[in-house]
Amino acid sequence: MTVADLGAGSGFYTLEAAHMVGEEGRVYAIDIQRESLSRIKSIMNEHGLGHVHIIWGDAEISGGTKLADSSIDRAIASNILFQLEEKGLFVEELRRILKEGGRVLVVDWLPGGDKFGPTDQYIVPKDHALNLFLKNGFQFEYEFPAGERHYALVFKK
Repeated sequence: MTVADLGAGSGFYTLEAAHMVGEEGRVYAIDIQRESLSRIKSIMNEHGLGHVHIIWGDAEISGGTKLADSSIDRAIASNILFQLEEKGLFVEELRRILKEGGRVLVVDWLPGGDKFGPTDQYIVPKDHALNLFLKNGFQFEYEFPAGERHYALVFKK
């Protein structure tokens, strides 16, 4: 299994995915912030996870992830939608890298938060995220609880 963690941030999902796919799998941690990638690389080295590949890339542009077309089985997009200016281009890039039948997990913020997370003006509501992926050719599969402050949606290419 090949997994891409787009906007890998702290590396939480990268680490979990690396354990799940095992040494036979491959995980790509992709982020535009080099500092985040340095921390993720250190964490992966501490855990002896050599099957995690660090990529400095921009998922808001075509080819910006530096991954081949139809090369990824699963993708993770957590706490990234609210940060993107080009949300449609981001979803197109996800579609480009996912294999047919591949899935993407989208986790993002719910409105009405406290001092943690983005202000409501930047949050991408769940229905907007759903429409964004549907209009870009994804099929909605299911949603599940992701804590008090987040929603989680799974889409299939």
